[in-house]
Amino acid sequence: MTAHRKLIRRTALAATTGVAALVLAACGSDGGHDMGSMDSDSSPSASASASAEAGAHNDADVSFATGMIQHHRQAVEMAEMAADRASSQEVKDLATKIKGAQDPEIKTMSGWLTSWGEEVPADMSGMEGHDMSSGMPSMPGMMSSGDMDKLGKASGTEFDTMFLDMMVQHHEGAVDSAKTVKADGKYGPATKLADDVITAQTAEIKQMNKMLGKS
Repeated sequence: MTAHRKLIRRTALAATTGVAALVLAACGSDGGHDMGSMDSDSSPSASASASAEAGAHNDADVSFATGMIQHHRQAVEMAEMAADRASSQEVKDLATKIKGAQDPEIKTMSGWLTSWGEEVPADMSGMEGHDMSSGMPSMPGMMSSGDMDKLGKASGTEFDTMFLDMMVQHHEGAVDSAKTVKADGKYGPATKLADDVITAQTAEIKQMNKMLGKS
């Protein structure tokens, strides 16, 4: 009886050892294949290269972000005046739309500059006698401090006309700057934002010219 039990134990042990060997061999084969596939499909160097390319930028991108932040801030300042100075509800609605679109873009571009180790321009909007373009990259369409003072003193239909005339010039300058960074820039998100600016502000230029009776 004892000999019979020993024989059963030896047989079971041999069977278990054989199964374990087969499992290990299978795992080793599959694991080697998977790791090889992973290495060939997504190597660390390839991932790093793709990441670097996505974040690459140049001086044109920096100039665009720096200048457009100030450009947008001035547009927002103009739009905020419309709340209690415009007589046309259409002008007020347009001003609200402009502020709603450009405020988030200011935050986005400020984030870019910070991530690039560049200085975010100080917010000079709302300061009496300020010239927002002072010391900044030249941005087409920017209003002078004198223009802003005149707009701030206008009201009613006079404000409506002045606001629309100025904002058309402002938008045309923004579109020109957007086209420049599309041609000379390197940073993908900046190019995407430039596309958005061109699309939205070209449509608003047409709308404002129609409101002015020019088209």
